[in-house]
Amino acid sequence: MAQIRPFRAYRPCQGMEKRIAALPYDVYNREEACEVVKKNPDSFLAVDRAETQFGEEVDTYADCVYEKADQLLREKIQEGKFVQDPTPCFYLYELTMDGNSQTGVVACASIDDYRNNVIKKHENTRADKEEDRIRHVDTCSMQTGPIFLAYRVKEELQNKIGEIKTQAPVYDFVSEDGIEHRVWVISEAADVAMIEEAFAKIPAIYIADGHHRCASAVKVGLKRREQHPDYTGEEEFNYFLSVIFPDEELQILDYNRVVKDLNGLDVDAFLAAIEDHFMIEKKGRIPYRPEKKGAFGMFLEDEWYCLTAKKEIRSEDAVEGLDVSLLQNYLLNPVLGIEDPKTDKRIDFVGGIRGLAELERRVHTDMKVAFSMYPTSIGELFAVADAGRLMPPKSTWFEPKLRSGLFLHEIER
Repeated sequence: MAQIRPFRAYRPCQGMEKRIAALPYDVYNREEACEVVKKNPDSFLAVDRAETQFGEEVDTYADCVYEKADQLLREKIQEGKFVQDPTPCFYLYELTMDGNSQTGVVACASIDDYRNNVIKKHENTRADKEEDRIRHVDTCSMQTGPIFLAYRVKEELQNKIGEIKTQAPVYDFVSEDGIEHRVWVISEAADVAMIEEAFAKIPAIYIADGHHRCASAVKVGLKRREQHPDYTGEEEFNYFLSVIFPDEELQILDYNRVVKDLNGLDVDAFLAAIEDHFMIEKKGRIPYRPEKKGAFGMFLEDEWYCLTAKKEIRSEDAVEGLDVSLLQNYLLNPVLGIEDPKTDKRIDFVGGIRGLAELERRVHTDMKVAFSMYPTSIGELFAVADAGRLMPPKSTWFEPKLRSGLFLHEIER
């Protein structure tokens, strides 16, 4: 059963929340991050990406970068830009995009639940990507980027969340990308206890987004256990910052593919090869977004097509039956020669938030063919995780993105 607990968050002082809240550190390259921080020095990106405080001659992963992050964070706290709640609290974090709202409980989840697979994964992590956030959390002794978790909806929990949301939020602002953010503090002892008990009845929680941040937080916690062999399990380093959402409110967008060439085939030969496993229907110049599982859009030579997977290649298997697997196993690999999409430089991935026009733009500039996908469902994600399996790369694109800097979780130095 899931163990989550309240914590004393550091959070922006009233009036600073909009300036401080920042998109996750990994959605920007260095140049983009520097532009954001130059425009708004209060952006939490200055802490999450402290290389923005140095010239290009300083390596992104130099020791001084992590030390600067810690210095900036402590300065902001001392300046009163952050406040810390006096007692352990839960929080509600609501994000609204295009009229759709999702509300998560901000809490600390257990590193032991992660290790024991109560918190379930669907994606592998890379050691090099983990190392950066391990050093950041370890140096700052602060978890700054919340892990995006999901649970199967529970009526009693939803009723309590709805009740709390009738109160006035402590934050209510619209970010530059048009997303509305609202936050409530849950400090009443009875409400805190009810939420903790409700999650204790939930058998599994799932990582939706943030596998690397999660793995990094866990590894820092394990490192602190080694440094404190007399630890009790109650220390803050035994827990990591999370926002936990009910499955029915989440939006997974399409995660589309673009490929640089046709692997030496001309267009006719390429289409003929596809027909072995897919039915092809020409759609013309109007961008085509698949409307059901097993269908794919394809943009080639200024024409859109609908590709429909033939019955014989469909599968009930949790992984092999995913649309991303069907496309990879029956088209990208055998026809276009892309054996490993993680490493092949001929393929790139385009998040659905960019729209189908971005696929056309890429084909008109640096790519030859694009594929629009039907979004992976949260149910498919749960099924893969429940089976102890892994999804293919770039299977899910969650929107809206959680902001960093709204909640900080301090761990013992």
